Amino acid sequence: MKEKLYIIKIGGNLIDDEKLLNEFLEQFSEIKERKILVHGGGKLATTLADKLGVEQKMINGRRITDKDTLDIVAMVYAGGINKNIVAKLQQKKCQAIGFSGADANLIKAKKREHAEIDFGFVGDIEKKSVNRKLISKLIKLKLVPVFSAITHDKKGNLFNTNADTIASVVAQALSSKYDVELLFCFDKEGVLENVEDPGSVLKTVSQKEFSLLKEAGKLHKGILPKLENALGAVKNKVNKVFLIKETELKNHIENHHAGTEICL
Repeated sequence: MKEKLYIIKIGGNLIDDEKLLNEFLEQFSEIKERKILVHGGGKLATTLADKLGVEQKMINGRRITDKDTLDIVAMVYAGGINKNIVAKLQQKKCQAIGFSGADANLIKAKKREHAEIDFGFVGDIEKKSVNRKLISKLIKLKLVPVFSAITHDKKGNLFNTNADTIASVVAQALSSKYDVELLFCFDKEGVLENVEDPGSVLKTVSQKEFSLLKEAGKLHKGILPKLENALGAVKNKVNKVFLIKETELKNHIENHHAGTEICL
């Protein structure tokens, strides 16, 4: 029987709220099973870019990462945010260790290729990008990896990489060795059938239902990458995948009925 492993992704809304972040990390630290935390950025990178006069360009909700922006997101994501989370977890007696993908070659990426848009230093990854053996060794040592949204290409280049994708791909890579449960934690109760109605939580979403919701324009653009990565994880044999509210982590771990389960 495979050992249980939780892979949990958090985003900017939580990171920007110190009180909520502390409460979440308290719940995370109490999880007895093996666990990995993946975090995105927050408003700090944009705020710092504004202060430094570095213009931020977005296309279809995706950040164009030029060299100056890469320097900022690397400092903020892999530096300030990552180490702040690790320090808070250590305070809660959780033996966390922070990483970017470049550390020990844990996640290797390649520059995103697009026919019409140059996204700059944005990296794409897949299951074989993940150093599964080394991550497994870290977990066996009872360490708790905390991944920032920075990867590398083993040619000396860092890349900005979507944190939802990192969580999904790491889950896929480790699913052959562990009973993986992937949790995307965000500021909604789950996937909403009606974005204007917080009570319209769908208990499950399949690929077919996702396609119908997307075609009907019922999904907010912010949830699309989460659902796409969640469905990718399910298709690649990740045992369980949920989208849950950040404050419901403990409830979900103990009772398994919070949020939306993603299924085939």
